Amino acid sequence: MAAGTKVNQPETSAEILMLGYLCVKGVEGLNEKVGILDRFGLADEDIGRICNAKSQSVRNSRAQNKKSTAAK
Repeated sequence: MAAGTKVNQPETSAEILMLGYLCVKGVEGLNEKVGILDRFGLADEDIGRICNAKSQSVRNSRAQNKKSTAAK
């Protein structure tokens, strides 16, 4: 593959992103939003787009959610 060639990856449909946004519209905190949106099986980038956050922040929230679940 030549340098600079972008691999075509299927994008999440606008309908799924809108549904995700509506599900977390009134939710406070990124950790809670990520916990809800994880049920949809969305990629980090998609969750970040919905929550207006960086994908690394989404990964950090997932890790914190796993820690808090394991501690219970």
